[in-house]
Amino acid sequence: MTMLLPFINEQLTGVIWRMEIDSLSDTLFLEIRTTDKQVSFTSLDLTSGQPNFTNYITPDRWLTGIEAAYNDVLLLHNYQSENTPVHKGVMAVNTKGEVIWSNYTYAFDHLSVNGPILYNIQLQPKKLFLVDVETGLTVRSFEQTIDTEIENYVTAPQILQASHLNQSLPVEPYGNIVHSLDYNNFRIVSLHSFVSGQLQQHLYIMDRSGLVYEDLLNADIQKMQPESFILYKNSLIYIKNKSGLRVLNL
Repeated sequence: MTMLLPFINEQLTGVIWRMEIDSLSDTLFLEIRTTDKQVSFTSLDLTSGQPNFTNYITPDRWLTGIEAAYNDVLLLHNYQSENTPVHKGVMAVNTKGEVIWSNYTYAFDHLSVNGPILYNIQLQPKKLFLVDVETGLTVRSFEQTIDTEIENYVTAPQILQASHLNQSLPVEPYGNIVHSLDYNNFRIVSLHSFVSGQLQQHLYIMDRSGLVYEDLLNADIQKMQPESFILYKNSLIYIKNKSGLRVLNL
């Protein structure tokens, strides 16, 4: 039996609030928030396993977040105020952690195969346009037929009744519910257990020979957590205890 080991094992300084993957460069970007209202950003190369930058902080230390990532560039936004979810402005950061352009009259709409689609918040009605992700300059107006949605190569697990797996599991699934995904001769399963009055969340990877990897994702939690992992191409990505990032190559 071959036991799997994490390819990336990073402990971050706060809660991993959001992940974004640039499918053109296989780069993972993380948004990390702390209890003292500070947000930072980290970039990791999913091919080499090495960080590009860690704990990058913008001038606005809290009211900012990830919009998207495209061709090695991370796009960030601000918020109009602390009391509204409305986004404002666009800032572009390269994998060296350098701001390469910003525009506070623009807002992000969506990501296309040709790059980011933005609009000017000062103009009504809203008119969408494509920008060069390296410079922020307008390329042309948005064209729906050619500026189609970009492929993200992300697969999420299915929610199943445990009895439908036809496979024994190391612990009894709480509520008879599991999250399951089959890939490359592996079966990846996350589930909750309830033991001695404690709710826990587990991750298991099995092949035909049996269990090849396991991890305790959350212990002593108050309610069932949402799906715990994603598959990006051949990389299994999951978060442990809200602030630990694990990546395994399958």
